[in-house]
Amino acid sequence: MTAPAARPRRGGGSASRRRARLAAVQALYRVGLTGDDVERAIADLARPRPDAPRMDGDLFGALARGAAAGRDAADAAIAGVLADGWRVERLSETMRALLRVAAFEAALADAPPTEALVKEYVDISAGFFDAKEVGFVNGALDRLARELRAAGGRWTNSR
Repeated sequence: MTAPAARPRRGGGSASRRRARLAAVQALYRVGLTGDDVERAIADLARPRPDAPRMDGDLFGALARGAAAGRDAADAAIAGVLADGWRVERLSETMRALLRVAAFEAALADAPPTEALVKEYVDISAGFFDAKEVGFVNGALDRLARELRAAGGRWTNSR
């Protein structure tokens, strides 16, 4: 599978995009944990809430749908950056969701620069994990993003 050439136009500031990335991770977590349909997860998480910060809904939907559709390909790419003896299935559901969304975004033709993309997901990971796991996310995503970009954004397999 080749990553899409472009994603929907991103509106709003970086906080809006960060919220979209976080919501995509939450949607993938929900799909992985409950087996729920990604469209239902997107609809529930996109529902406006008066106390919630603004979110780039187009980016959220594109990331959640793309990461869900490319789950097997993302897992193959993620497996390639894990230490010997580690399998994707050993990672927590939260870690898998975060890495899948980040891998999908890294493979997009118009993804942010590697350093910015890694920082975004490392910052998101800090809300879920302790310092050791955040360090793992940093190293894994840096390697993953660089390898995906070196391959021209092509996944190693398709779903």
